[in-house]
Amino acid sequence: MKQDYYEVLGVSKGASEAEIKKAYRKKAIQYHPDKNPGDQSAEENFKKAAEAYEILSDSDKRARYDQFGHAAFEGGAGAGGMNMDDIFSQFGDIFSGFGGFGGFGGFGQQARVKGSNLRIQIKLNLGDIAHGVEKKVKVKRKVQAEGVRFKTCTTCGGSGQVTKIANTILGRMQTQSPCSTCSGSGEIIASKPTGADARGLITKEETVSIKIPAGVEEGMQLKVSGKGNEAGGNSIPGDLMVVIKEEEHDTLKREGKNLHYDLRISFSEAVLGASKEIDTVDGKVRIKIEKGTQSGKVLRLRSKGLSELNGYSKGDLLVHVLVWTPQKLNAEQTAFFENCQEDQNFKPNPNLKEKSTFDRIRDMFS
Repeated sequence: MKQDYYEVLGVSKGASEAEIKKAYRKKAIQYHPDKNPGDQSAEENFKKAAEAYEILSDSDKRARYDQFGHAAFEGGAGAGGMNMDDIFSQFGDIFSGFGGFGGFGGFGQQARVKGSNLRIQIKLNLGDIAHGVEKKVKVKRKVQAEGVRFKTCTTCGGSGQVTKIANTILGRMQTQSPCSTCSGSGEIIASKPTGADARGLITKEETVSIKIPAGVEEGMQLKVSGKGNEAGGNSIPGDLMVVIKEEEHDTLKREGKNLHYDLRISFSEAVLGASKEIDTVDGKVRIKIEKGTQSGKVLRLRSKGLSELNGYSKGDLLVHVLVWTPQKLNAEQTAFFENCQEDQNFKPNPNLKEKSTFDRIRDMFS
């Protein structure tokens, strides 16, 4: 079982942003590959800490993780799948301002520039959401053109960093910042083919496969690592951010993992009972309406709803029975109901054990 992200960093669930950042910095220094050459265990712990920080340092991702756990990022669409380039790209933020690290260059690892992210929206129907789905989408992204040649940046000498020394009341202070000439990549373009931009990039359409887990919700954002724009040269590509859009179903309404269906029956069907066909996410099913069914009765079809994102349970399908009262009657029908007005069988006589409308609604949410 995958280790809890809070446990990985050694912080509580109520930890502040500063505490999470401090804990990650400590773990990164402890397990950095340059300090533990050849130690596979240290490298794994190093990657685990980076993955945990990626989620817990982002307020939106952290909220999703707190609600759904690791399942919020299944299918390579959020956490996991981080490579060393992804991890080192974080260091400019984590170690900036801490003397001696300079973007973690103190351990000899140059932080690489990361390309910009792309964002798309994917529409899903209830069937897709119920079972999970793999979608193939066409994405236009910036990639390095064939034939581009690079040379070492003359400003930073290929380090991607420029060092500045300033005299302060505390003595001489050394700071490092990304090179403005090469944007931190350590390389500049020597030659490029026609059609490529100043960074040697062209726009290319690519088909990307996206695995979407069951139980996703409207507005949820998934990530496909490395399928955003490239930045050219010694860089790593950005990510493709996938925003979920739910399509409305004709008859089913979603409420979390439960589904609701309004079943309208005639007065005679309510009196005599009936067999009715209704919609579910897996097609139509037939249910039985008992004799004397009252309007407002809710029938619960267990596990006919949607899966939770973590996959531990399924919701129910709640069928709301609504008796349709006829609005136009002929003379014979009118006479029949007039004769029934004094009949005891037609007068309201609720069973005291029968739940009220309020109780039924309360039970639905309990």
